[in-house]
Amino acid sequence: MSILERTRSARTRTPAPPVALPIGPRTAAVLVLASLAGLMMLCWPLLLAAQPGERVEPPFIFLALLPLVMVVVLAEMGEGGMDSRVLAVLGVLSAINAVMRGLGAGTAGIEMVFFLLVLGGRVFGAGFGFALGCTSLFASALLTAGVGPWLPFQMICAAWVGMGAGLLPRRVGGRAEIAMLVAYAVVASYLYGLLMNLSFWPFTLGIVVPGHEGSLAYVAGAPVLENAHRFLIYTLLTSTGGWDTGRAITTGVAIVVLGPAILTTLRRAARRAVVRPG
Repeated sequence: MSILERTRSARTRTPAPPVALPIGPRTAAVLVLASLAGLMMLCWPLLLAAQPGERVEPPFIFLALLPLVMVVVLAEMGEGGMDSRVLAVLGVLSAINAVMRGLGAGTAGIEMVFFLLVLGGRVFGAGFGFALGCTSLFASALLTAGVGPWLPFQMICAAWVGMGAGLLPRRVGGRAEIAMLVAYAVVASYLYGLLMNLSFWPFTLGIVVPGHEGSLAYVAGAPVLENAHRFLIYTLLTSTGGWDTGRAITTGVAIVVLGPAILTTLRRAARRAVVRPG
């Protein structure tokens, strides 16, 4: 291959968009620990050894998950990635998300918070996306008086949505990037609904869904697969075709319509906010 051909090939090759805030080893370790704690907080009833018919109460010690969110932010600040300017961007995006969530309020699955969460995680990286998910849901709960025992579950699930967006392949751009983000947003919307159902389903008694014979309630001490089967049927019949589909459609359409412009704006802000060491 001649020098001219190599030069043309290098120009036509699409570079991978850089992560504005790369994850260091300490931040990665904290993210893993926080995610494991969140999974345990959600899935422990399925693994509980209890007597059949025994009532299961949620252990409020899991509310200790909230300080882990602050640990993530402090770890990133300690590694020099999240300075005052990046924290300002995090605050602005969290405030916008809090206001936008109040506009939709989840009616019929219309959620206006997830598309900006996905785009923010895509541009600034998994650590920023994790923090943005937590702060957005916390700020919106304060704004709409939605603070309750469900808030830690909402925060950790939204944090996973933002973190997952930051872990998507980097060597994708243009229309292919928008298509990838839409596909991810649709999958994340359904998974968010499934995990949020799991957060309260074990503590709901006497669940009877029209069109299905028998109870779909959690049975303490039953085999894991048996309870998982009841839960999946419950989710399919109660939220998958309604709330979750509405969330997936809303988020996907918002990314298609607003995604290119917002990605450009966020990347411009990232270049100004993040200082690379020389």
